[in-house]
Amino acid sequence: MQEISPQSAFEEINSGRAVGIDVRESNEWEAGHAENVSWNPMSAFDINALPTDKPLIFICRSGSRSGQVVNSIAGQFENVFNMTGGMKAWNEAGLAMFCASGNPEVA
Repeated sequence: MQEISPQSAFEEINSGRAVGIDVRESNEWEAGHAENVSWNPMSAFDINALPTDKPLIFICRSGSRSGQVVNSIAGQFENVFNMTGGMKAWNEAGLAMFCASGNPEVA
């Protein structure tokens, strides 16, 4: 499985070179998520919603669920990455998070 650090994921997603896909559930997403990232929860994962023109970086809370998704689709997509440490590591790295309340957290 290919992995990417939160800092590198941030750079790749925000530059437009890659697409971030958050696979956490709705309460986790609503509590706080990265900017410029799509939401495709693991419980209702839609492989047909994935873009095919850029590398995909999968994100969850700790890197476990996103790793499962990467492993399950790796044969169908060439450039898929699991973000190590998930949103917990993203937050610890001081990278920006957003939510409707304006007070994001990792749920």
